[in-house]
Amino acid sequence: MSRAASHSQFTWLALADPTRRSILERLSRGEARVTELARPYSMSLNAVSKHIRVLERACLIRRRRAGREHFLSFNPDPLTSAAAWIEAQRSLWMSRLDALDALLQTKDAATPKASKRKDKSR
Repeated sequence: MSRAASHSQFTWLALADPTRRSILERLSRGEARVTELARPYSMSLNAVSKHIRVLERACLIRRRRAGREHFLSFNPDPLTSAAAWIEAQRSLWMSRLDALDALLQTKDAATPKASKRKDKSR
């Protein structure tokens, strides 16, 4: 698996969890300490750290150390790649659906309408 494909896979995995999306939303407003990020969650610091490691593996966040303090910041680049992939897929499927619609309309136009007959045998 290529490095780019690996990062993409980790991006989707990271975004699948609401806690990680919440952490990213917080970091989109600015840098924060790990302990600040953990504060709003009713889980251990260790559990939040696991979420942070998943986000780091996906390259969605960056870590900066200043002495014993760890500061995290948001890296939007993987989301840009994910959005480009989604747009490519959307374009592909829209063109396929448009082609299917045209085919069905052509088929409907070529199919003779069934004449309306009343059943007189009743």
